[in-house]
Amino acid sequence: MRYFLDISYQGANYHGWQIQENAVTVQGILEKALTNVLGAKIDIVGSGRTDTGVHAASQIIHLDSPKEFTKDLIFRINGYLPKDICIKSARVVKADAHARFDAISRAYVYRITLVRNPFEVGLAYYFYPPIDIEAMNAAAVILLQHEDFESFSKVHTDVSNFNCTIHHAYWKQEGNMLYFHIKANRFLRGMVRTIVGTLLEVGKGRMTMEEFTNIILAKDRKRAGISVPADALYLSEVIYPEAVYTHD
Repeated sequence: MRYFLDISYQGANYHGWQIQENAVTVQGILEKALTNVLGAKIDIVGSGRTDTGVHAASQIIHLDSPKEFTKDLIFRINGYLPKDICIKSARVVKADAHARFDAISRAYVYRITLVRNPFEVGLAYYFYPPIDIEAMNAAAVILLQHEDFESFSKVHTDVSNFNCTIHHAYWKQEGNMLYFHIKANRFLRGMVRTIVGTLLEVGKGRMTMEEFTNIILAKDRKRAGISVPADALYLSEVIYPEAVYTHD
């Protein structure tokens, strides 16, 4: 029976999501725990790769399980997992449902602390004021007017095109925390962190709206801002069409 599992993890101790030789990854840890508890070799597929240090509040994986995923089974598997990885829930899906290819949108949140906070170390990016949030939100709206985001992608990326449809992109401040929310049908490698780094240039008054637009049009990574630290980025949501949950 095929399931979608909703996973959350802190990425600090892992070399990203995807299995690699001689590296500890979230996928590798999960497959080992699932294999041990289910008593069969389990291979999993995630909705997408997260880079080293990136966290996930909601990463979706699919697997074919010889056992029914009850609450007790999830409890047992979580007992095999380190404390920074957790299975939150399981849902039966169609036999050909695919966690990566069936996803219709993904969302990320980037967390910034505007004051020095020892409790946010490794979880948020410390960026001190002054910063113009209204200007950054105005620039974020420009993203929705474009589709080719090569300027915000890591170079030498194995993709057929750099087109993404961004559904929303905005900043929201809550007390001393600043959150950047972005949702799209797909993301390029390093895209969110580079967008954030470039928008912060706008917020510091070092870049105009016209310059921000020209960076997008240039399709040149060298024109964009820095890639901000990975440890403040969170995969927050993956959405699927309701049809994938129909089980025969």
